[in-house]
Amino acid sequence: MEIISHDINTIKIAEITSDKIILQSVQDGLDLLGNMYYQGFDKVIIYEKNITPDFFDLKTKIAGDILQKFSNYRVGLAIVGDFEKYQSKSIRDFIFESNKTKHINFTETLEDALTRLGS
Repeated sequence: MEIISHDINTIKIAEITSDKIILQSVQDGLDLLGNMYYQGFDKVIIYEKNITPDFFDLKTKIAGDILQKFSNYRVGLAIVGDFEKYQSKSIRDFIFESNKTKHINFTETLEDALTRLGS
C-alpha cells in the first residue's frame, strides 16, 4: 500500500494505491480510517479495485458499515472506479444518494475525486 499526499485548499487528502485488495471487512475500513486520521489526513481516496466485491453487494452491509465510520469521524472519502458495471438498482441508488451528501463520493477519475474532496 502506498499513500500519495495531495494538498488542496489546506485540505490534506490521502490517495491510497495498491496492487491488492485493502478493504475486505469493516475492520479493514476502521484500520484504514484510523491510520489516515493518525497521519493527519482530512480525506481519503481509494480505488474500487482495492475493495472487496462484497462491498458492492449491499446485503453484506460492508459498504454501509464502512461508510458510516467515515461519516462518524468526519473523514471525507472518494472511491474511484467504473461503477457502470453494477446493475443492481439498490447499489446505483446508494451511489447516487452518497454523491449527494458530498461526504462520500463515487467518482470515475482521480481528478474528479480531488475536486470533490478539495472543496
